[in-house]
Amino acid sequence: MTAAPALRWLCGGCGWEAVLAPPLPCRCPEARPGDDVDHVLRRRLDPALLGPVDELRSQFLDPEPNPFVRYRRLLLSHQVALAAGWSDPDFAAEVGRFDRAIAAVDGRGFRETPFAPSRALADALGLGPEGSLWVKDETGNVSGSHKARHLVGLALHLPGGEVPLAVASCGNAALAAAVVAGAAGRRLQVFVPPDAEPPVMARLADLGAELAVCPRRAGESGDPCLLRYREAIAAGALPFTCQGSENGLVLEGGMTLAWEIVSALLRAGERLDHLVVQVGGGALASACAQALGEAHALGLLPRLPRIHTVQTASAHPLARAFERVAATGLPSEEALRYAATHRSGFMWPWETAPASVARGILDDETYDWLAVVEGMLASGGRALVVDEATLVEANELALRATGIAADPTGTAGLAGALALARAGALAPGDRVAVLCTGRRRE
Repeated sequence: MTAAPALRWLCGGCGWEAVLAPPLPCRCPEARPGDDVDHVLRRRLDPALLGPVDELRSQFLDPEPNPFVRYRRLLLSHQVALAAGWSDPDFAAEVGRFDRAIAAVDGRGFRETPFAPSRALADALGLGPEGSLWVKDETGNVSGSHKARHLVGLALHLPGGEVPLAVASCGNAALAAAVVAGAAGRRLQVFVPPDAEPPVMARLADLGAELAVCPRRAGESGDPCLLRYREAIAAGALPFTCQGSENGLVLEGGMTLAWEIVSALLRAGERLDHLVVQVGGGALASACAQALGEAHALGLLPRLPRIHTVQTASAHPLARAFERVAATGLPSEEALRYAATHRSGFMWPWETAPASVARGILDDETYDWLAVVEGMLASGGRALVVDEATLVEANELALRATGIAADPTGTAGLAGALALARAGALAPGDRVAVLCTGRRRE
């Protein structure tokens, strides 16, 4: 069975659709400056074309430890490779070779990361003896966070040649990009803010990244790192970023995280009622929402869990956009169609310079906002805003209860779960999941 006819690659804003042949475009070619359309490329899956649910279930229960091999038939990169004349074993062998190259750079390759319940955290949320709080621990993944998942998914589409790659990041995305680019033997330009953490800068230098410090220029609005990055893209660099608006192909790699959750639930015979995801640029939440939505449509989940997002009180452009979509008063599908073609009325850069212990989710725009809003509306989720005290409390609680040494960004999902519990939005017996996405770097 092949997933090739079931997948499409199109723009969620204008509807433009790509021919599924290499190389796939990373951005919509119909985008025009000032057209106010949310031109973000997205995959579309037709569940009816993927075969019987029992066959799909067997793929999700496959003991293969590398998610990019286990779930390969759900990847656009697999479909494109088959269209170019590769066999399925050829693709699996190439993924394995690339994984060994990653391990040579970072000391580890990709393996399913832990997803387990914490009794102490369930009690802290008041879920009762029948409830559970599940934690997906990404702190031991390649480069210490979930970001490398996104970029391996993108790297599987990279054309050959000497064209440099570029990313704007001050932390985990840059580290992941440097590891994956190093494994691929590609030059990487990293655009970082002046206050980037010295340990991160040192590790990037060790990995051979070309660092460019980006102070804010007089009269500029928006993230100066992103502005310098876009100048590099205009000069010919390839976008190697975890922002779906810059390169929609990064989302599929992130979907493997949620597919691993589905595999774990199937093995345990468990359900999931809520998933709480921290949001900066939005690629992680977008990937999780789409992956879980597809798993539900495929019959692998009995029902779609409510997908909630978390941002800081210091900057929460997604929560603002979610409220504005709801305020249209239109049915969800109509409201989303309207928002897709009137982007400036829903998503724009945060007006003030934010500060938070969860610095990794301080993006002044949520670049993948529309897909995330769609996921929350479809599942009945909420856009949560948490204060600094709750972010600190969640970080300390996670370490104390689980021993996972994540940073405050990485435990912001738990802060959102605490906020849900305190708002009375969780019931005794609920099954809740959070993601610990980035390890603490001292």
